Amino acid sequence: MPLIYNVGKHDEGFAYRVGDVWSETFPDHESALAAAKSAAARQQQGGEDAQITYQLYDGRWKTEHVSRGEGPTTNVIDEEDIP
Repeated sequence: MPLIYNVGKHDEGFAYRVGDVWSETFPDHESALAAAKSAAARQQQGGEDAQITYQLYDGRWKTEHVSRGEGPTTNVIDEEDIP
């Protein structure tokens, strides 16, 4: 299941979220979109085997082993483009 980064309005600015967890707030849409794309790209980077920890939609943390070259599939959805 891919990690979906949703970009939209949040706390009088813009932010991105994965599930129900929001990032910090950015002053403009372009900054939030760039940050979401950067975060999504970093999730996909391969490299050496590692233990990774990330937060689930319900607030719990999960740790798992990832093998070289693996990473979760990610997607960025710009809520400004949704009618």
